[in-house]
Amino acid sequence: MSGAMGAGSAAAGAAAGANGARGPATDSQGVGVSYGDNGPLPGERPGGAQAAQPYHPPQAYPGQQAPAAGAAVRRPRTGARTTPRTRKARLRVAKADPWSVMKVSFLLSIALGICTVVAAAVLWMVMDAMGVFSTVGGTISEATGSNESNGFDLQSFLSLPRVLMFTSVIAVIDVVLMTALATLGAFIYNLAAGFVGGVELTLAEDE
Repeated sequence: MSGAMGAGSAAAGAAAGANGARGPATDSQGVGVSYGDNGPLPGERPGGAQAAQPYHPPQAYPGQQAPAAGAAVRRPRTGARTTPRTRKARLRVAKADPWSVMKVSFLLSIALGICTVVAAAVLWMVMDAMGVFSTVGGTISEATGSNESNGFDLQSFLSLPRVLMFTSVIAVIDVVLMTALATLGAFIYNLAAGFVGGVELTLAEDE
């Protein structure tokens, strides 16, 4: 009995191998076993018979697409000369702050007063070294002198301390006047700018 069943199983397996199909089979006890059809084998896939497709490399950015084979590719011009453009800006001085104008004018007038005192001292020493005061003083004393008096003494009148004192007084007056006039000028400019719009300036970049 078991020999007949084994012979039948062997015959069924041989028939399945001859037809190349994977159908139900029986084990040694005669129980039927079926294998599920999960698709063709790797050698039986139809993709091997199709034509090979061209390989497309992955794109870094999904939005960009590779240009077509016949499309024109724009290339940068290497021999062209580009002239740099000078940017210009047209501005308008609409208002001048009187407080800032007064501070700046005060400092500038002090610097100008110091320069005046130093310049006067240097000029006096140069003229004294050249003998200008002695020569001119002698001429003036002879012209204004008489038998009773020796005349006007220019050297004693234009001494260095007296010259520096006069120059310092002039420098202080200059500081006060320049500061006051600059501040008053700022007020006048603001009034004029309210009517005509102010002074226009054109600023350009350095090439």
